[in-house]
Amino acid sequence: MQGVFVGPSFLRGRVTPPPSKSMAHRVLISAALAGMPLEEVEKRGLGRELGEDIQATIDCLRALGAPGQDPLILDCRESGSTLRFLLPVAAALGRSAVFTGSQGLARRPLREYVSILGSGGVRLEFRGEENLPVRVEGRLQGGVFPVPGHVSSQYITGLMLALPLVEGDSTIYLTSPLQSAPYVQLTQVVLAQFGVVVDALEGCDGNAAGWSVAGKQSYRIPPKPLVLEADYSQAAFWLAARFLGHEVEVDGLNPRSVQGDRAIVPLLEEMASWPPGEELRISAAQIPDLVPILAVAACARRGATVIEQAERLRLKESDRLHSTTEMLRAMGAQITAADDALIIEGGKQLPGGQVHSHNDHRIAMAAAIAALSSRDGVRIIGAAAVSKSYPNFFQELKRLGGDVRGI
Repeated sequence: MQGVFVGPSFLRGRVTPPPSKSMAHRVLISAALAGMPLEEVEKRGLGRELGEDIQATIDCLRALGAPGQDPLILDCRESGSTLRFLLPVAAALGRSAVFTGSQGLARRPLREYVSILGSGGVRLEFRGEENLPVRVEGRLQGGVFPVPGHVSSQYITGLMLALPLVEGDSTIYLTSPLQSAPYVQLTQVVLAQFGVVVDALEGCDGNAAGWSVAGKQSYRIPPKPLVLEADYSQAAFWLAARFLGHEVEVDGLNPRSVQGDRAIVPLLEEMASWPPGEELRISAAQIPDLVPILAVAACARRGATVIEQAERLRLKESDRLHSTTEMLRAMGAQITAADDALIIEGGKQLPGGQVHSHNDHRIAMAAAIAALSSRDGVRIIGAAAVSKSYPNFFQELKRLGGDVRGI
């Protein structure tokens, strides 16, 4: 899919986003560690049409379960979750493995695992200047694991998935403040469904200082059917469309979900109620995936919106501070990127134009929602990036009334 055009149009109808991608990764890995065949997981409610990231996890789990091959070759494609979750799991299982992936994935942070896993007896061998391919050797042992919280919460989730399997008890402690904290809470919720206990250790300010993980735990198949909530990260695009005036109802969302991107709901409410002309500040520290679509929504409100604490966006599928800025500038928006922030001056209709997705699914989807309210429409180059997380996004956009051409 290249060069999809989205013209000015009005959306009306109901839409159900795909199941939570974040939850699906965790459920698939936990189910595999519980001995549940992947076919049985699918029968229990986890379908395969969840995008390329989930398919990467499925394929890597199949390879991990295959006997005899040494080292395993695990292709994580574009999926940072697959890579960072399964690397310590492979080590806990004592499997020698070579992790590979796309060029974009190779540029994302990984090398912190050298010191994190080194304390547990695991060796990582990188075969080049970038992070992939990387070979993992040694069986992970329990112990004390210092982890930086500001780089990626996925390091913590990877350890939480792996350490219950090892000999000896473990402690994970934070060496810097934790960002994207709700994703760690989501991991604990999924682990509990599979009978695995991870206890939080509170710091003096009430925030998590770390976690204790008993060793030699057993993952158990849940007695109840696996139910995945709709994904707030994907719902954010439809909720933003409603904020922009479209008559879209979003089904399948759990209002009590621990998904961090549930924050899109109060954030859009705050944007709607903030006095016109007054500067609004939004922290992206816990919600980096929402920034592209929040920037689109900010273009519609009169006044300045500052999305700050966003430095980690430079380490996503694209440098999202740059790609979000370039995308909206190409449409005629007044937006500026600082080292760790975006400043948007909104209140005027965007003319439209041609934008590039930078092979980033969230940039492509944000551009499509912005195009609906533009004057002339938007051609999105690299629109196929949506297959990473929401393969039928443009079909749904068209079904709801969007002027979508080229799919």
